[in-house]
Amino acid sequence: MTVTIADSADVDPRASIGEGTKVWHLSQIRENAVIGADCVIGRATYIGPGVSVGDRCKIQNLAQVFEPARLEAGVFIGPGVILTNDQYPRAVNPDGGLKSADDWEAAGVTVREGAALGARTVVVAGVTIGRFAIVGAGAVVTRDVPDFALVIGNPARFHRWVGRAGRPLIDEGEGVWRCPVNGEKYAEADGILTLA
Repeated sequence: MTVTIADSADVDPRASIGEGTKVWHLSQIRENAVIGADCVIGRATYIGPGVSVGDRCKIQNLAQVFEPARLEAGVFIGPGVILTNDQYPRAVNPDGGLKSADDWEAAGVTVREGAALGARTVVVAGVTIGRFAIVGAGAVVTRDVPDFALVIGNPARFHRWVGRAGRPLIDEGEGVWRCPVNGEKYAEADGILTLA
């Protein structure tokens, strides 16, 4: 296997790109970013300094992943998604001087294993998206998303439970949920869903 990098991509030599990964046209991968194996980095994607991307992730066209974001294995980032990093954004300090890198502290977004973020999702700095969760297209995520939750809207709110196959789960009663695709069972207790 080899790494495929389009001629028009800008990949800093200090970045690490895993075997089998493809980086498409006009993408920028900054210094010290670590991209896992078998990933797809779409056209005109930005990945900031020190960002960590696990194996088998897909980051679609025009996504912006600002440092110090961390994506675990199998994450899907839809077209135009933005993972922000400034909890208190300002261009200037109270004295009117232009802010520099020393005037703020970056707070990264964490996207856990298998989660999927729909097109044009915006995730606010410091938020964690849970394992196999789905964020509906166009959502604005302002707080943590539990494992296996489907959230939608602005601000994003819980809509239903989904399984590892990404499909809505069927309520079998008494806190038991079933995946219609593969039959996996899940247990719900106190607003938390786990694979049974």
